[in-house]
Parts: sequence; C-alpha cells; structure tokens
Amino acid sequence: MVLGQIIISTVAISLLSLVGLLTISINKKAFSKIILSLVALSAGALMGGAFIHLIPEAVETGNENTYLYVLTGLVIFFVSEKALWWRHCHKEVCEVHTFAYMNLIGEALHNFIDGLIIAASFLANASLGVATVIATALHEIPQEMGDFGVLIHGGFTKKKAITYNFLIALTAVLGGIIGFYLIDILKIESALLAIAAGGFIYIGASDLMPELRKETGKKSIITMTIFILGIIIMWLTGLME
Repeated sequence: MVLGQIIISTVAISLLSLVGLLTISINKKAFSKIILSLVALSAGALMGGAFIHLIPEAVETGNENTYLYVLTGLVIFFVSEKALWWRHCHKEVCEVHTFAYMNLIGEALHNFIDGLIIAASFLANASLGVATVIATALHEIPQEMGDFGVLIHGGFTKKKAITYNFLIALTAVLGGIIGFYLIDILKIESALLAIAAGGFIYIGASDLMPELRKETGKKSIITMTIFILGIIIMWLTGLME
C-alpha cells in the first residue's frame, strides 16, 4: 500500500518534467508572469511544508538532534548547489549559465533526494506524504520550466531537452523505491525529514523569495498574497491529520 503511494507520487512528480512543453507555445511576456506566480506559490508551500509538517513530525519522534539535522540539510543543499555549479533558475534565460550536462547531473541528484524525502514522509504517515508531494510538485513546476530553458540555452533541441529532462526526473522513482526499503532498516526517517526541512527552507529562502522581493507596487501585493496562499495550502493539508 505505502510502496504503491510512493511510486505513484514519484511518477507524478517525474511527469512534471514535461511541463517544458507548455513553454513552447507561450510568449515571453506571458511566461514571465506565470513563472513568478508559480515561484511565489512554491516558496510559500516549501516554507509551510518545512515548518508546519516536516519539522514537527521529526520532533515528535523524540530525536534530540532534530534541529541540528535541519541545519545540516540547509548546509547540504547550499554546498551541493555550489559544488555542482548549478542553481535553481526560474527564468527562461538564466543569469548564471551552467553547462547543460552538469545541470542534468545536478537534477538527477536533486530528484533522487526528492524520492527519498517522499518515501520517508509516507512511511511516517499518509497525510505527511501528501503534504510533501504537494510542496515538491509546486516547487518542481517552476524549476522544470527553468531547467528546460537552461538545456535549450546550452544547445539542446527542444525534443532532446524534454526527453533528457524526463529521463533524469525518473530518478525520483528510484529514490522513492530505495527509500522504502532502506529508510526503515537504517532508522533514518526522522533525520531525513529534518534534513529535508532544512533543504526546503534553503530553497524557499535563498532561491525563491529573493525573486519575489524584486517586485514592487501592485505586483508585490499579488506575489505576497500567492506566497501566503502556499502556506495556507500546507496548513490545510495538515488538517488531514
């Protein structure tokens, strides 16, 4: 039952890599408006997921090192981002270009970890699993659009970019399956949830929220509202518990 939920969830997350198809028919102006709203929703969902779901669940296990693991997760995501010369990009053209294949390597690692996180969440309880999938999905949509743009900019054809992006996305399924069989054996569920929370906080605060701060006037009110909506969505999923 749980394994089935994990596989279905990770496959669904992997299919989001095909969102790049939507960018083909959207003009740049419309694309920039859509992507910023998705970034705001994603930022709220990630922050809400970390503070409303993942950290409380990890604390409930009685692990005295929970907050140290949260900090560890933040550091891991920061260091890995630098080490792989890759960063989350939420524009059609990135300000900092990375070699296309290096981007794919970074994405493979990122998606594999997403699979592990989803597995750990469902092993804890179904509602936490659902909340984690929602937060991950809302983050993946703008990220996958950005990755598609990176690959195109790096010289890939649109067909090749979509194909490679999807194949790399399937590493989330692998992570989910491996996580299901090993997390319980290794007794690292609470630690992984806390590390995931640190990663969510890092992505939301370091990569996404700075993009929202650039907006002024009415646009800033809209993005702020959507950001709060992301948090509310995470709070509502908490009521499922």
